[in-house]
Amino acid sequence: MSDLSAFPITARWPAQHPERLQLYSLPTPNGVKVSIMLEEIGLPYEVHLIDIGKNESWTPEFLSLNPNGKIPSMIDPDGPGGKPLALFESGAMLLYLAEKTGKFLPADPALRYETIQWVFFQMAAVGPMFGQLGFFHKFAGREYEDKRPLERYRAESQRLLGVLETRLAGRTWIMGDDYTIADISMLGWVRNLVGFYGAGELVEYAKLTHVPAWLERGLARPAVARGLNIPARPAS
Repeated sequence: MSDLSAFPITARWPAQHPERLQLYSLPTPNGVKVSIMLEEIGLPYEVHLIDIGKNESWTPEFLSLNPNGKIPSMIDPDGPGGKPLALFESGAMLLYLAEKTGKFLPADPALRYETIQWVFFQMAAVGPMFGQLGFFHKFAGREYEDKRPLERYRAESQRLLGVLETRLAGRTWIMGDDYTIADISMLGWVRNLVGFYGAGELVEYAKLTHVPAWLERGLARPAVARGLNIPARPAS
């Protein structure tokens, strides 16, 4: 039996199955990257809902695992050398899980780094820009009289979609024929932009060809469909 008592987060969110990977998350575009990945690779895991609406990610227990106070985070009881490993940052978690299982990351060094650069593209550009557009279009930011921030993030989000559109021309997935963590990192964000944020018209999503087809292929994957709803959101 794995002993995770050294991790303070387990005092607040106890592990019923401490031998399994422990995921602390919510089904946001960042959170679902890891739940989709775990569903795809088939590793046993236990999920704990972190209700960010109640500021649970800012509790001392959660901050002991992720000092940045953001979901998702995880503990692998069977980390390198058989010792528990705690991780935060969804991109790092995707890389770790891909390397641990040998799945969804090319073995060829050149293709491996090419895949990783697209994960970084999502982390550095797609996530932050789409998230800011969502704030200024759907949430409190829409009440701001100054519309320059909205226009800035609208234009940049549209440009980033154009980058992805160009990349996907003639390709089934971002890396060609093979579905990878590059796709997993971005599916939730593109879905959120045109769905939950309702910004499709704003960024002229309907004028794209390759991105919508790619998103449809991704959402048709059973593991993606499951991962998008893990953990179940708290009752409102």
